[in-house]
Amino acid sequence: MVSEFTKIVIDLIQSIPKSKVLTYGRIAKLAGNPQGARQVSWILHSSTKKYNLPWHRVINSKGNISLKTESEKQDQKFLLLKEGVKFCGEYQIDLANSMWNIESIDKIKEDKK
Repeated sequence: MVSEFTKIVIDLIQSIPKSKVLTYGRIAKLAGNPQGARQVSWILHSSTKKYNLPWHRVINSKGNISLKTESEKQDQKFLLLKEGVKFCGEYQIDLANSMWNIESIDKIKEDKK
């Protein structure tokens, strides 16, 4: 059985528009657990294929791509650049232009109706 937090996290990630990003921490906070960034990471890792999640639109709190290998970082950067996400460093996203400005999950809930 999937928890309510997990359902909300999946809905949020699925809803991130092209050319926008969200941080693990912002997703956790919007989903009701401000301390749940690691849980978001785990959900993303374990559910991306099952729910076809746009994993590449989730970044760390500093605006950086946080994957481990150079190859993985390049893959994520390629996908983000292809969508028009702006970078201000090699793996640093320009958050002023690329952060999805969502204040609550209410809009997502409305769109699902």
